[in-house]
Amino acid sequence: MWQSVGLTLLVIVATLVCALLFMMFGWYVVWQLFLSKFKFLRELLGDASTPQAETQPSETKSERTANAPTRNRPRTARQRVATAEST
Repeated sequence: MWQSVGLTLLVIVATLVCALLFMMFGWYVVWQLFLSKFKFLRELLGDASTPQAETQPSETKSERTANAPTRNRPRTARQRVATAEST
């Protein structure tokens, strides 16, 4: 009697382990072939090991604000002269 219960539990646990391993292998293959291309999913999972994420230069907040266009502020005479000379 205890032998059949133990064997049943062993079969159930072994089935769950096999299913879990199969799902993990499937996720890994799909990640490598397709999902790792999406920046949103890489950021969501915190994956910084992809080569694409390492090669992109990171901008600091001050660099982004310095490069941002100033639409609301009129240009000064010095800025207008500097842009006219550079073109």
